[in-house]
Amino acid sequence: MLNKQGIDQQALVDLFTTASAKQTAQLKDAVSKATLQALEGREMTLKNLRGVIKSVTEAASQGAAKNATPKVNVEAMLATAVAGIDDALLKAVEANRIAMERFIDQGVSLQDSHLKKALGDLDKFEDTMLSAIRKASESASTQLAAPWKDVLGKFESAGSLTGAQASATIEQLTEQMQTQLREGRQASIKAAMALANSYTAMVSGVLIGLSDAMRQGSAKAGKK
Repeated sequence: MLNKQGIDQQALVDLFTTASAKQTAQLKDAVSKATLQALEGREMTLKNLRGVIKSVTEAASQGAAKNATPKVNVEAMLATAVAGIDDALLKAVEANRIAMERFIDQGVSLQDSHLKKALGDLDKFEDTMLSAIRKASESASTQLAAPWKDVLGKFESAGSLTGAQASATIEQLTEQMQTQLREGRQASIKAAMALANSYTAMVSGVLIGLSDAMRQGSAKAGKK
């Protein structure tokens, strides 16, 4: 049953509860898909991002706590969950890039307030992800406190793939807009209005397309 975030939390809990040490790839894939599917059904806002990540993290924590035995590396399971979330957000960054490029091609400039907000939100993806995971981990059982601390410490030190990709994307889009500005292209009123009314919805639509392509690729690979 899906919760208000669009996630079947119980399915994730059960998966982590019964997972073995050899199922790292399956766990990461399941977390990534669950995160993506939840994000596909809503506008790409930081608020929605936090809610989805919190829900996925809580499910992983609950399942890992039930699976905490000497034969199971709980820290590795939690790290896998974080990696799955990070992988899903990479697709969200790509969806933002594609959506923004479309508006830039229509003549929207760097001075447009909506585009500025979109870039600002993209720059906050990594911090939003980490804060949401940290907040959700704080409500986990006492036995997971130390594993979560180690996982988050290592993750923050190494940096996320999402943060690196978001920074590269922002730099790329900024250069693209500045080039257009130097060439004398100005934002049209029509393009600016389209951005104001449909940007977050467009990102969600692009994300669905990227996810569908990824799922089709996985299906073809599985038939080989």
